[in-house]
Amino acid sequence: MDLDLTGKHALVLGASQGIGRATARELAALGADVTVLARSAEALDEVVATLPRHAAQKHGFVAADMNAHAELRARVEAVASATPVHILVNNSGGPPGGPAHAAALDDFRSAFDQHLVAAQIVLQAVLPGMRGAGYGRIVNVISTSVKEPIRNLGVSNTIRGAVASWAKTLATELGPFGITVNNVLPGYTKTQRLEQILAERTRTTGDGADAVAARMLSSVPLGRFAEPAEIAAAIAFLASPAAAYINGVNLPVDGGRTLSL
Repeated sequence: MDLDLTGKHALVLGASQGIGRATARELAALGADVTVLARSAEALDEVVATLPRHAAQKHGFVAADMNAHAELRARVEAVASATPVHILVNNSGGPPGGPAHAAALDDFRSAFDQHLVAAQIVLQAVLPGMRGAGYGRIVNVISTSVKEPIRNLGVSNTIRGAVASWAKTLATELGPFGITVNNVLPGYTKTQRLEQILAERTRTTGDGADAVAARMLSSVPLGRFAEPAEIAAAIAFLASPAAAYINGVNLPVDGGRTLSL
């Protein structure tokens, strides 16, 4: 099975921590040159210093805010112009919790800008390089909520669904150019986002963190939270030559929690 990414350039968004950071490491281990993007230059510099590096590999970072669209476009275009991007991993933190009916209009607008609009900007910046190479892998890290909405995550459920439909549309449009577009749907994963969800549910229920975590895990057949590296492994496979005929799918990596097919 061909998992070799030597000579490929990967751009990983939201890579300062959690799933993004683990994905950057996995892609580098498979031979890719990796550029990581997030807001904090200091955190990204630390990530780059820890990435696996073979003799010819070059890694770097771009500090940019997903909500500062003009800056984001300029910085990603500069990266893609210097070295064409073959692999794009769209990964961004989820919106705050709460029911959809109570969310302010600006909550939806902000989430739409951060997730879908920002992803479209980055896509347009890297697409010429993918088409020129005849090789492109776009992997969006979204949520199992695109299959089964998650309670008290109304804005996130809505926006993640929009990103999933955007990706499915792109898979049809870009497939003829050798570019695949797929979504990875993480389950409960040991990240800052999980800590936020645990804290929110603890606050709203009045139960202890251990009791809240136990209830969450009762819905996971494997009975544990995922490690970020386990999500990263699925992303890296979809980015590889071996996954060339997988296009337009939503791949749950959730320990079997999602009940729908």
